[in-house]
Amino acid sequence: MKLSGHYLGLAIALVVGTILRFWNLELKPLWLDEVITALFSLGKSYENVPLDLLLPLNSFREIFTLNPTTNCPAIAQNIIKYSTHPPLFFCLMHAWVESSLNSSVKHSLIWVLRSLPALFGVSAIVSIYYLNRIAFSKKAGLVGAALMAVSPFAIYLSQEARHYTLPLFLINLSLITLIQIQQDIFQQKRRLLVWLAWVIINSIGLYVHYFFVLVILAELATLLVLVYQAKPKVKYLLLSAAFFLLPFLFFLPWLPVFFGHSNRPETDWVPQPEHIIPFVQTLVGWLLMVIILPVESQPLWIAIPAVILMLIFGIWLGWQVVQGMRQLWENSKTNLATLTLSNFTIFVLLELFVIIYILGKDITIAPRYNFVYYPSFCALLAASLVARDGDKRRSTINYLILAGLISCIFVVNGLAFEKPYNPQRVAKNMLQEPSIPLMVVMAYKDTQDIALGLSFALGIDKFQPKLCQNNGETCPKFAFLSANSGYQTVWESLAKLPKTPKLPLNFWIVAPGLKRDNYPEKLAISPQTNCTKDSAAYYRIGVPYQKYKCD
Repeated sequence: MKLSGHYLGLAIALVVGTILRFWNLELKPLWLDEVITALFSLGKSYENVPLDLLLPLNSFREIFTLNPTTNCPAIAQNIIKYSTHPPLFFCLMHAWVESSLNSSVKHSLIWVLRSLPALFGVSAIVSIYYLNRIAFSKKAGLVGAALMAVSPFAIYLSQEARHYTLPLFLINLSLITLIQIQQDIFQQKRRLLVWLAWVIINSIGLYVHYFFVLVILAELATLLVLVYQAKPKVKYLLLSAAFFLLPFLFFLPWLPVFFGHSNRPETDWVPQPEHIIPFVQTLVGWLLMVIILPVESQPLWIAIPAVILMLIFGIWLGWQVVQGMRQLWENSKTNLATLTLSNFTIFVLLELFVIIYILGKDITIAPRYNFVYYPSFCALLAASLVARDGDKRRSTINYLILAGLISCIFVVNGLAFEKPYNPQRVAKNMLQEPSIPLMVVMAYKDTQDIALGLSFALGIDKFQPKLCQNNGETCPKFAFLSANSGYQTVWESLAKLPKTPKLPLNFWIVAPGLKRDNYPEKLAISPQTNCTKDSAAYYRIGVPYQKYKCD
């Protein structure tokens, strides 16, 4: 009966986790990074985007259709030229999109793009269960699966059309093999199949996300700590070192591309670190793994109590975890697994702080990058709670699951973990007067700006698709204008645009890097038409955008 109850609990965690990951999957429009995923996965590139032309919004739909002639080598070439990532995820996504769009069951492109990461998110629940089961106990495995199923951070990653849940799943598998290797070291035995599995998993991981380099190095450092304690034979050490080098050997064909990507301007958006801010943001990232309440874009009377409540919950949970971790360390049956996963987590954090303070890129501003150590964090969190005394353990786990469920409701409904640059809000601001014709110009300096503009165009089209169905005059117009020579050239190009919409007209200009006062008071969009700046309709969400009224 206990066994059947155990697997029933696992089944419930999987069902709940699956529902949460697929709930409202297409509610929010694609944001910048997801647009990039769509372009590459569909076999397109920035060369397919019409520039310096004023076109109806529905003209951009053609960009987001499948190129049936593309293949993985062609996608890899686009990745080499235009991206800063390895190609495997995009090739898998292409195969997924192709099979989904050709199936009898039809879904929107947004749903198709996000459903594959959602499935990998479900797989991560199963793999964290097995990780904690072999590392600690069946109960720890079940609690780990439950916590990941309702983690707002895991839900957020699972509803992103990006390559975060696939490496999350692979990191779980890699840690499973690391735990088995740890057990072999102290038992003075060697299972070649385990080592081969570790090599295969990590080799695949390197072609999915470059941060897998951090995973392998952290596992190598963890292995050295274990070896120092176990003191195995020299022959064992040499063989282990050889196996740990194999993933990098298999990565050699892509290594020149990796070094080329590391210097591309697409990474320049990451700011320099400021004093101890990265440490604070890291602690906030830990809190967001278990609870998140509506704070972003909320009035102070909602945001302040939400922050206070989250902090109180975090302090209370932190105390419970510290007590549980102490018991894990003191228990001879869980000491080694705790040592292994703790060291892995610490080494990854050290690597991230090297990136932050030595390379000068504060990646803690984007919580999504915490996926690198989230599996070990979740595993230790679950194991520490299971290690507590009976009544305290049960109530703490129940409160944590409840907090996670409530948080996930906010996430899937767009009230927490808002999409960066928030194309949903931008579109709604621009569509406040749907009865008046709309024209939008995106000033661009690089491919990132083009992808951002496409996300805004898709957002407008998502919320008002009927504007382009019947009367072409009502279809919003959109244009990309180059700002590489400064914004004066953008203003001059505006006056030369042919076929501007009929008046009256609401005209929006998105100008990355432009200050509010530098938007001209008047702009000409044709030799006969001048538009006046609406000082009450200036917004900034990562980039500024300003409304003009044309009469």
